[in-house]
Amino acid sequence: MDRSDPTISPKTISRRDFTAIAALLGGVSLAGPASAQSFGDIMGSAKKVVEAASYSDAEMKVFFDQMSTEMDGKNPVAGPNDPYGQRLAALSQGLESYDGLDLDIKAYLVSDVNAFAMANGTIRIFAGLMDQFTDDEVRYVIGHEIGHVQREHTKKRMQGALQKEAAMSVAGTADSKIGALANSEIGKFFGDVISAQHSQKHEREADDYALEFMQDKGYDAQACVTALEKLEAMSGGSGGGGLAAWTSTHPSPKERAKRMRKKLD
Repeated sequence: MDRSDPTISPKTISRRDFTAIAALLGGVSLAGPASAQSFGDIMGSAKKVVEAASYSDAEMKVFFDQMSTEMDGKNPVAGPNDPYGQRLAALSQGLESYDGLDLDIKAYLVSDVNAFAMANGTIRIFAGLMDQFTDDEVRYVIGHEIGHVQREHTKKRMQGALQKEAAMSVAGTADSKIGALANSEIGKFFGDVISAQHSQKHEREADDYALEFMQDKGYDAQACVTALEKLEAMSGGSGGGGLAAWTSTHPSPKERAKRMRKKLD
């Protein structure tokens, strides 16, 4: 299917397909008369919604590669001679490939207490977080972020964000159907897909993965608890306070620490 085609013929859509598309668009009523142009507009948007939900892993990687390149260009990345870069390289040694994933783990020289992951294996740990955490607590964060990648949390978020922005401008390459995010959209998508608060289910899955990661690697699994307790203390007991997005989760770091402690008892 040519992604550059802005319209779709009504003859190619069954009643069942149209019902599903209408649901994705938030409901489309055909009770009143509609012009051919308005119907074509509806179908054009519907087609993009369907395509957003069916991008291949290779196509999703293109989006995340572009986003990670953009973010690295906007934030100072710790190099191999920087103390933060050296420390993180030592803590993540051997993790270039883990659990079937190719990982790119680097530090940002940013004072926020934060970290994030992308579905292409990009993991970024902020210097502000490294200042507060012990080595094993940083390893817990790495394991937690790997968990988000492995459980496809950011991939699912991207699919959802693309569906919400189904009418966004997608530029096709000359020899491929794979599109690229418009530059103006990257910052918005970073906020919607990467920086936004994770769901309770996703945080539980990432914490459980981090615990297994710590045990698998022979690290001190108690760091799962102490790291979350530090986040709670830094948030002033509010589950986030004025700190960066990584501390502003639901459930709160306190509840997550309590759950991790029970799993270790």
